[in-house]
Amino acid sequence: MAGPEVARPFVEAAASSHPSLIDRTHYMDARFGVTNIPQVIWIDENSTIVRPPEPASPMPVGAAALQMVQLVGRMEEREHYVAMVKDWVDNGSDSRYALSPDQVMARSQARPPAISEAAAHFELAQHLWRREGLSDKVVAHFNAAHELQPDNITYKRQAYSALAVSRSGDQDPDGWTRFRQAPQGGEDWPFISDFNKDMVRFQPELAARLKLPGAESK
Repeated sequence: MAGPEVARPFVEAAASSHPSLIDRTHYMDARFGVTNIPQVIWIDENSTIVRPPEPASPMPVGAAALQMVQLVGRMEEREHYVAMVKDWVDNGSDSRYALSPDQVMARSQARPPAISEAAAHFELAQHLWRREGLSDKVVAHFNAAHELQPDNITYKRQAYSALAVSRSGDQDPDGWTRFRQAPQGGEDWPFISDFNKDMVRFQPELAARLKLPGAESK
C-alpha cells in the first residue's frame, strides 16, 4: 500500500537478477488466493498454472495460518525448493514437480463466499486508508476481513503496518516500524488479532517457549 519507494531498499539489497513487481492492491490475493508471504505460484510459458500458491518450501494444503512461523530457520527445505524450481526449469512439463491440471485443481482450495466478503472488506479498508488515514472505519473493515478469513496473513500484516506507520506520524525512521505485528508496552490495539495471539492459537508450544503473552508454560 505504501508504494515502491518503501520496498526499494529491500529490492536493491537483494540484488536480484529479475524484475521485482510490487502488488500495492493485493491483486495476487484476489486472483490467485495468496494468503501469506512468501508464497509462490508456478506459471509456465503458456500462462498455465503448474503449481498453485504454496510456501517456498511446500507444506500440506490448509496450513496457511501457520506459514508465518513455520518457515523460520528451515534452510534445508528452502534449499530443496530451489532444487525443485531448477528441475522444472531444466525439464519443463516432464519435471516430477510439475503438476497436471487435475492435480492443480485438486490442490487449489475452495473459496467460499466468506473469502470474497473478506476481500471486499480489505479492499474498502485500503481505499479508505489512502483517502482518510487510519480511521475507525478503516479499522472496522480490516477487522471484518480478519474475522472472515483468519488465515489470510497478508490482510493482517497490512493492517498492523498501517497502524504502526500511522502512529509514528506516517514515518518509518528505522525501517522496521512498519513490520510491527503486535502491541508494544501496553499500547492500545484496535485489531481483533495480532502476531502473539495467532502464535498462541496456532503454535501454542512455540509460543510458550518464546514466552509470548497469553502462552501457557509446559
